[in-house]
Amino acid sequence: MKIRYIVALVIIVGFVIYGAVSLKTSLTPYVSFAEAKSSPQTVQVMGELEKSATRYDTTAGLLYFTLKDSHGEMLEVSYKGVRPGNFDQATQIVAIGNYRERVFQADQLLVKCPSKYQGEEVQTYKAEK
Repeated sequence: MKIRYIVALVIIVGFVIYGAVSLKTSLTPYVSFAEAKSSPQTVQVMGELEKSATRYDTTAGLLYFTLKDSHGEMLEVSYKGVRPGNFDQATQIVAIGNYRERVFQADQLLVKCPSKYQGEEVQTYKAEK
């Protein structure tokens, strides 16, 4: 009877440790451009899109663009995949990936479109007495 409790406790502790390790490896922190350049792990960077420095290679399916952070630092980003539909309207982009070969190579992009965050005009009505 007591051995069952010990086995169950070992299994539960094993699952808790496995869950904690899995959670830690799946987290991708937001970092600055300088930190992204020196980090060996997958990270997230966010910046404003420099629209003049954007090009898309349709044959290779590669999107190249430049992000600018709030301090004015620039980061070249490449993304292999389909160009997001609202990319041209984007004001800020979050890129998730690694810095390799002098370019931040994004695996995922999150495009922030200003029209999606604009609220509808709020109409106020006065209650009639």
